[in-house]
Amino acid sequence: MDAKAEEQSSASFGNPVLRVLLAQLGTAVGLGALFWGVKGNVAGYSALLGGLTCVIPNTFLALRLVVPRRDPGPGALVRAAYIGELGKLALTVLFFGMVFTLVRPLAAAPLFVGFIAAQLVTFSGFLMRDNDQDVTKSKKNGE
Repeated sequence: MDAKAEEQSSASFGNPVLRVLLAQLGTAVGLGALFWGVKGNVAGYSALLGGLTCVIPNTFLALRLVVPRRDPGPGALVRAAYIGELGKLALTVLFFGMVFTLVRPLAAAPLFVGFIAAQLVTFSGFLMRDNDQDVTKSKKNGE
């Protein structure tokens, strides 16, 4: 695979990182709509804000890991992972602080349900990766 095709494939919907982030965003929006319909608008936007409090920091971490670096070595990747994880933690604390201080009224239970549900979607990335590996193996075997 040449460099141009590889670059295009890494930015496509086939990329597990992008699929997980989109699934997290879809979960946040879906839960927000569900809570909005069942419990009212305060619960709806609280759930949505909880999901976004997860999705936005995860996007920061993903960008730190997948954006090309000047030094392609393993040391640069480890540094990017450390900086990305610290940034993700700082952004999560910042967003929760902003939500709790700026948003009134707020429903705490839907907020945390939205956050935890979006966080749990991360585990689907392992299933996506395993599924991608199974497809790759079957293509190599000619099946």
